Amino acid sequence: MMLSIFDMFSVGVGPSSSHTVGPMRAGKSFADALEEKGLMDSVARVHVTLYGSLSSTGKGHGTDRAVTAGLEGWDPETVDPSHVLTVLDECSRKGSLLLDF
Repeated sequence: MMLSIFDMFSVGVGPSSSHTVGPMRAGKSFADALEEKGLMDSVARVHVTLYGSLSSTGKGHGTDRAVTAGLEGWDPETVDPSHVLTVLDECSRKGSLLLDF
């Protein structure tokens, strides 16, 4: 699925929706593509590199949490905002991330 710039950036989960909605959708799109191609079982690790303003302000604006929630399969329109706030702590506690639940 190809996303346009208009799909990536819209108002949504914060603290800065311009730094969370697009990254969450990108993470979800990546995980969905793995599933569609039957590659999910062959993934042992995911490395994410942020560029531009996402890399400069990512943690302060919640980009790291949004990408992680997207990789889990959450969509910005349906995600529980409280989950986005705790997703990294939950992954650390479990020692893993469940891709595209």
